[in-house]
Amino acid sequence: MMKLIPKRRTSRRYRKHEQAISSVNTEGERSAWKWGCDNGKCVKSLIDAHSREPALSLEACKMFCNEYGLLWPRPTGEAQLGNFLSKINLNNIDLQIPNKGRTDSLMDEAGQRFRQIVSLSVPNGLKAKASGKALTVYLVNENPDVREFSLDMDESYTLSVSPSSADRLNATIVASTYFGLRHGLETLSQLIVYDDIRDHLLVVRDVNISDKPVYPYRGILLDTARNYITVDAIKSTIDAMAAVKLNTFHWHITDSQSFPFVSEREPRLSKLGAYTPNKVYTKEIIKEVVNYGLVRGVRVLPEFDAPAHVGEGWQDTNLTVCFKAEPWASYCVEPPCGQLNPAREELYDRLEHIYMDMADAFRPDMFHMGGDEVSERCWNSSEEIRQFMVQNRWELDKASYLKLWNYFQTKAQDRAYKAFGKRLPLVLWTSTLTDYTHVENFLNKDDYIIQVWTTGSDPQISNLLRRGYRLIMSNYDALYLDCGFGAWVGSGNNWCSPYIGWQKVYDNSPKAMAGPHSDLILGGEAALWTEQADSTTLDGRLWPRAAAMAERLWAEPSSDWHEAEHRMLNVRERLVRMGIKSESLEPEWCYQNEGYCYH
Repeated sequence: MMKLIPKRRTSRRYRKHEQAISSVNTEGERSAWKWGCDNGKCVKSLIDAHSREPALSLEACKMFCNEYGLLWPRPTGEAQLGNFLSKINLNNIDLQIPNKGRTDSLMDEAGQRFRQIVSLSVPNGLKAKASGKALTVYLVNENPDVREFSLDMDESYTLSVSPSSADRLNATIVASTYFGLRHGLETLSQLIVYDDIRDHLLVVRDVNISDKPVYPYRGILLDTARNYITVDAIKSTIDAMAAVKLNTFHWHITDSQSFPFVSEREPRLSKLGAYTPNKVYTKEIIKEVVNYGLVRGVRVLPEFDAPAHVGEGWQDTNLTVCFKAEPWASYCVEPPCGQLNPAREELYDRLEHIYMDMADAFRPDMFHMGGDEVSERCWNSSEEIRQFMVQNRWELDKASYLKLWNYFQTKAQDRAYKAFGKRLPLVLWTSTLTDYTHVENFLNKDDYIIQVWTTGSDPQISNLLRRGYRLIMSNYDALYLDCGFGAWVGSGNNWCSPYIGWQKVYDNSPKAMAGPHSDLILGGEAALWTEQADSTTLDGRLWPRAAAMAERLWAEPSSDWHEAEHRMLNVRERLVRMGIKSESLEPEWCYQNEGYCYH
């Protein structure tokens, strides 16, 4: 056991945490440096081999040098981290599951993942000493038969760590569901650090944490149609999401550029629409990803974007209009253009087939129907559609094209409910159809969730909330992680430049945007559109910026990014240890010399 003693010049705010390890045997020390906590910062100094002064490793110091230690996201309830570190034996970690049920296999896999994450605390090429206390982890799941995602699922947990004998520690996680229990294991793994001075694993002792998320929807959108993303890269993304307690992988799986989703009922869509025969996602692949996400507490939400953003794959269906129309800028926002033809009754049978195949593969609790960037000029270019509108006694103006869009959406909605076998929550992007001045004429607030992609100051947000619509925030000025790179059509920078730093992501508060209607905000989602990203660049685009969003959505802290910066640097290092090729935020010198790089 390593007891902690108070340091001098300690501010009252951090007094209980600003402490250092008492005298220990420093024989065989690897590092020339030790750290001590001084006024909320870990300060570096040389180890004196002849001194009896204690030596604390950097991460051990960071664990006790601020209110939340190295935890990310920060807990929303009680967070007592005690005053002791205990050595533990990596080979003597035992997980006990007293309550059995339908989640047994998930619990077993979560336990295996926990052991793996803990082992990653030890740097490559080193080996922690096989000594220290045994650690028994009790996983108490109060509802062990619940394994389904929902917007009202309980993700709360409590975690306690205390000694049970001279040579054993007990950690107990109690949760109402598997999902909360899994989050508790993630937190416990963050309380274990490697002491690079003595080659030991250390765990914080005398811990009491109660925690639950502020928002039920905390996601990442990944576009796999502009550029194909490998299954391994998708799984790696889900691993990183789990590490920061994000819970929704929004899979934008098709678009006008490609159709990699293999529909067993409409096989020619991917046969014609995939970039190559092997750049596809079959039902078996998707089920594998869905189960991978389930173990990690991450739902996989499919999106089939329609009626716009279609093209490749639909060539021989005669169900699209303005596909590859030129000049493209007159008909859509990026090439190739393409929209479905709502006048064709056969279209809705095809859509139902796609929805049925998605139901088989994803088994989702929600469904995203897209509804983004529909062009009236595209539809107006079709003689057949114009005649259809005349037959319905509609004009050929914007208001009437909204009626046509609503005609499509209503029929698609009915087919979706039929295909999924239930009235599951549906999601649409903000658009002219969702404009607050007429949205109630088209979309029932009890059926639809609206995902906001416009700016965080858009008046649509407050006006939709006043009308009772539930929102997911993906405002592009803070959460579009593809912004800030060179243009791919034309010259200069891409449309949503400049690059969005993690600080702006962190400070993007749904609560502040919603005002008195924050109860209708389901959460938020960072989006990575992949016109200029693929599997090789994916990690750096997403991480660690998506981790900044993760803490905002989990905790909705009243403080800004300055209070989180020390911990943010650590979560980046943690992701790198997991194999995530995360962008570097600052020189490593800043990580080792707290306070010198911050303003």
